[in-house]
Amino acid sequence: MERLRLILEEKVLQYNTKEFIANDPISFPHSFVKREDVEVAALLASIIAWGNRKMILRSGDRMLHGIMESSPYDYVMSGEWNTLADDINIHRTFFARDFKYICRGLAAIYTRYGSMEPLFDACSTWDGIERLRMELAMANDGLPTRHISNPTHLKGKPASACKRVHMMLRWLCRNDGIVDLGIWNKVSPSKLMIPLDVHVARTARLLGLVTRKQNDRRTVEELTSALCLMSPDDPVKYDFALFGVGEAGDEFIETIV
Repeated sequence: MERLRLILEEKVLQYNTKEFIANDPISFPHSFVKREDVEVAALLASIIAWGNRKMILRSGDRMLHGIMESSPYDYVMSGEWNTLADDINIHRTFFARDFKYICRGLAAIYTRYGSMEPLFDACSTWDGIERLRMELAMANDGLPTRHISNPTHLKGKPASACKRVHMMLRWLCRNDGIVDLGIWNKVSPSKLMIPLDVHVARTARLLGLVTRKQNDRRTVEELTSALCLMSPDDPVKYDFALFGVGEAGDEFIETIV
């Protein structure tokens, strides 16, 4: 475990650099200064962060700097989104009707709380995600969102890994002055969960950090617990490392295990 920790620490140093930002969805919240703009950009960028990376960056630019005219918070609060035709495609299965759902929910959240951060205060990140989903639904006639995964079991299905929201939380809560922005201080980095996608999960299994075959909430908890043994105060910094190890390829992984 100590040898693995040292290797992962090396990969954190290699990939947690300013150069990482430009070609990653985190570049969108980085393009704003005002706290509310950063938050709105982080949520919307995380929602569309699936599929081809170049397509994600094009879609995010069109959404945040085109439709929202580089003022995401003001756009949300102005209600301009009401004028969009529902069938405008923003990113893959994310259409203007879905965008309007999120904007309507955010307007209600900012009116009531002034920030999304209170939704994640004094609770687990899983409960915070459920609170976010609930607030969005309350502003949309009780309809559940299709674009923020459910962290709880539903009709016998396993609870989602909620990869994209956990990624947003990493952006907003970790503050090392390099890649992650760390504008929230009510959620300790020690409480964060690893953003689990198929690539991170595969790398973690090859390294022996997880045993489960599913990519769900329980696997996120298993992997985060393993990472906590190496860095209890900041386990999700190894998100960079697992990405880096995966990029290095199977031959490199074989030299580790």
